[in-house]
Amino acid sequence: MTAAGPAIVSLRNVSKAYESGTLALSDFHLDVRAGEFVSLLGPSGCGKSTALRIVAGLSRASAGTVDAPDGGTGFVFQEPTLMPWASVADNVRLPLKLTHADEARSRAAVTQALERVGLAEFAQSYPRELSGGMKMRASIARALVTEPQLLLMDEPFAALDEINRFKLNNDLLRVWQELQRTVIFVTHSVFESVYLSQRIVVMTPRPGRVFAEIAIDAPYPRDERFRTSAEYAASCRKVAETLAQAMGEAP
Repeated sequence: MTAAGPAIVSLRNVSKAYESGTLALSDFHLDVRAGEFVSLLGPSGCGKSTALRIVAGLSRASAGTVDAPDGGTGFVFQEPTLMPWASVADNVRLPLKLTHADEARSRAAVTQALERVGLAEFAQSYPRELSGGMKMRASIARALVTEPQLLLMDEPFAALDEINRFKLNNDLLRVWQELQRTVIFVTHSVFESVYLSQRIVVMTPRPGRVFAEIAIDAPYPRDERFRTSAEYAASCRKVAETLAQAMGEAP
């Protein structure tokens, strides 16, 4: 079931045009409520990442209204973007260091964040010593260390092999349920969006707009039984068909 209550993120009639003339978003609408797990699904270049960056305040809309939390937001990029000269712990500590947080509290928060993503024993390792999946775990820990109410994730698992992707999907759902945070997750994978989400926002090709919203009513926790169930297969088929229809909306 999707979360009830007022939206903590609301985009209305949002458009985004770049200086090059490219129109990334047009008349885009999005409402996300506290505690929801919502995925933005669409083809590459449809404006999913642009919408996420607008929510984060990393990019300004060219038109429309944007209501989003002022602070209290964590962002996980497509690439881990870790500092190669710093340990895992120091990479995770960076957001706290930038805000001059208390040292003792910072150490405790870093330890807790690393434990949540299963990297506690690698705190003093360096990025070059980590696998791709472990680097992404470190990136997620860095986003969680400030205990944000809103977690924005821009195709974080796209470059991983299927085994690591499945593991991180499971770990992400566990952390989401434990912390009861709000997640907006960008993906171009139908299968991933169905497995993770309470609600999927299907977008048209550029300029991106909302073509349809699909609720995934399967209960949590979700595991391999759900991934191999008839319910999961039916939901994937429905979402895939809707995405194909959205692709037909290309100008």
